[in-house]
Amino acid sequence: MHAESILAALVLALPLAAQSQAPAAAPAPAPAASQAPLVTPPPGNAAQTQLSSHANASQRWGADYFPNLLLTNQDGVKLRFFDDMLKDKVVVINFIYTSCPDACPLETARLTEVYDLLKDWVGKEVFFYSISIDPDIDTPAVLKEYTKRFKTGPGWQFLTGSKADIRTVREKLGMIRSDEQNLSDHTLSLMVGNQRIGRWLKRSPMENPFMLANTLGTWINKSAVRLTPMQDFKDAPVTLRPMSKGEELYRTRCNACHLLGEEDGLLRNGPPLLGVIDRRDPAWLRRWIAEPDAMLAEKDPIAVELYEQWSRVPMPNLRLEQREVDAILSYMESEGDYIAAERARKAEAERAASEDAAAYDLSYDEGESEGSGEKKLPCCEKSNDLVIDRFGESEASASMETAAVPAVPGARKPRKEAPRNGAGALFGVGLALVLGVLHVSRRS
Repeated sequence: MHAESILAALVLALPLAAQSQAPAAAPAPAPAASQAPLVTPPPGNAAQTQLSSHANASQRWGADYFPNLLLTNQDGVKLRFFDDMLKDKVVVINFIYTSCPDACPLETARLTEVYDLLKDWVGKEVFFYSISIDPDIDTPAVLKEYTKRFKTGPGWQFLTGSKADIRTVREKLGMIRSDEQNLSDHTLSLMVGNQRIGRWLKRSPMENPFMLANTLGTWINKSAVRLTPMQDFKDAPVTLRPMSKGEELYRTRCNACHLLGEEDGLLRNGPPLLGVIDRRDPAWLRRWIAEPDAMLAEKDPIAVELYEQWSRVPMPNLRLEQREVDAILSYMESEGDYIAAERARKAEAERAASEDAAAYDLSYDEGESEGSGEKKLPCCEKSNDLVIDRFGESEASASMETAAVPAVPGARKPRKEAPRNGAGALFGVGLALVLGVLHVSRRS
């Protein structure tokens, strides 16, 4: 019984072994997209309900709700708020004033990053509007200068108008505080809207620019938003390290204007900060982070130099407490040490890889050997030359065959065997095993 079981297993295994040597069959072609049945949703289904709700929202937040007041952009062009700026558009709206010492420059800098991520579509499918709440000071000429400082591009308009009209617009968008007394009391929010479908979201200007760009990209049906830097999932850490208070403050207060580390492709309006702790006096740096406006007013030489060097964009006073300043400096120092260590590690790895490659480099240069007058041959040609010893290929082949099979009178010439394929070899081995098992079985 045991021998018969082995025999059966071998018989079943032979066709499978032969099949594994055969080329795989091509997969059946997928049906064309045009062959898919077209299904029309029945009346009253979820799809039509959603379209209907979008239409109702669009009407509810349309011309009957938004005023059609006139505003003037940085180029002196007058625009109607609803017809020219909102109707059927995806928009980003915030309110600023150019003399703002703290939040407005930071908000504009953050929006500059979002703009840079979406710049292929800004002015075509998504529109940015920054409206001044200080129209007495912010004339079109002042707004034009402000756009130059932050290097804004097409599709982002800075607007002014009458105080009454701007207040009406803010009230309609829910972007004004009831207790607002001074310019510095204005709300630090921006409005993201899709008027065509009636969808509106109030977002924080401190939000991650990639997330805000993704939201806008989804609304304009652009899944391939240019988010940089692109990273592979295989490089993602298994666990995320906890974020310190200093890192949290840096990411939400400093990162919009300053780069700390490797280039990430985003436009920034301030100097890079890697190594700044070593370059600047600690006391000066601590005060500069805490009260840059006071240092500019005092005409501090370094502060004035930075102001002139970076497009006259003032460092905003972020109203940070001393412990928060210390937390930011501690994070910057530790992050700088980490980046320096990573760069050294990568440089060492590249150096070791280069040395390994040089040690195993067996190639030969084209040209003549120094002092010999002989032409150097590539590695493969040199090997052939050593084997056949400068004979012609056909002559060398013939001489090798003659040496391998000496002539014997009356003997047959050796027959050249056809090459065996893998399936034939497996079949032969299997057949021999089957015959052996049958022989053992018969004897028992």
